[in-house]
Amino acid sequence: MGARPTIEDVAAAAGVSVATVDRVLNARAKVREETARKVSEAAAAIGYHAATAIRQRVMAHIPEFHIGLVLQKERHAFYQEFATRVAEAARNDPARRWRVTVKFSPGQSPGDFAETIASMAGKVQAVAATGIDHHEVTSAVALLRGRGIPVFSLLSDFAQGLREAYLGTNNLKTGRTAGWLMHRTLPRRGKIAVFIGGHRFHGHDLREAGFRSYFREYAPAVEFLDTLINLETRQLTYETTQEIMHRHPELAGIYCAGGGMEGAIAALSESGRSREIALLVHELTPESRQGLMQGSVSAVLGTPLQQLAVEILSASAHVLEHGMAESPGQRFVTSLIVTPESL
Repeated sequence: MGARPTIEDVAAAAGVSVATVDRVLNARAKVREETARKVSEAAAAIGYHAATAIRQRVMAHIPEFHIGLVLQKERHAFYQEFATRVAEAARNDPARRWRVTVKFSPGQSPGDFAETIASMAGKVQAVAATGIDHHEVTSAVALLRGRGIPVFSLLSDFAQGLREAYLGTNNLKTGRTAGWLMHRTLPRRGKIAVFIGGHRFHGHDLREAGFRSYFREYAPAVEFLDTLINLETRQLTYETTQEIMHRHPELAGIYCAGGGMEGAIAALSESGRSREIALLVHELTPESRQGLMQGSVSAVLGTPLQQLAVEILSASAHVLEHGMAESPGQRFVTSLIVTPESL
């Protein structure tokens, strides 16, 4: 175990004198902002025990931005990690101070998302939210925009033309990537099943479109079952997976384009048919990780949450500092591909 970093180590890492570090840490005298920030970054980089105190002193004069984060499925590991990553990015932003307020939608209905997003009005300066593409959600976004509060859609787009920007993976491209993976992991010839959460999840629709378009182009003979709606629920996915395995013994692949994958993983694992059926899911969670290790999951397409969290703060800060865009846009992060050999 290495020695605990000292003030001398911070000075060396920052390229300044020990006296300068002392002035920053204890506010004994004014230090140039650029120098103070260099000391703060060096302290954080080497793990100096007072790095947080140094950062607080350096950032004390900088105005604080307040962002609201709206997520779903409060008890789901993926969304808990998402909230943690945004809070972490906010603490570590070297240029700005942030306050993050997290709210979880109580359900998956349009009204649930709309009400939760609208509840941020007057409380935060910007909102980054997961949600579905529905007129109730669009109305909530319009309400906030009318009050000067930009709204960013996360993971799955909604309220196009009113939201400030979409932040997440390119879902059409992700779907084609899933098609490429499925084509190469199918253990035998047979039918493919696709699960989506519902017709209002814009991201799921794009993933399915990309997935099917890949097969139309490169493997048109592969037969698909009708699209399956699982409402992003574990139990419905579990029961439906059991049913389609029974009704279609020739089933060779399952793609879960949204939530509820835990049900498919459990059903496939219990069936003992993991070697006959390829299963692709989204997001690395304890359940999908275990599925990879046990062989019931062929591959996981994940969202790089750390990178996305930084993008959320960067995009929000740009709008708060420069004003809302006349032409709302999008910022993509690249999906991660995790296989059993990645673990």
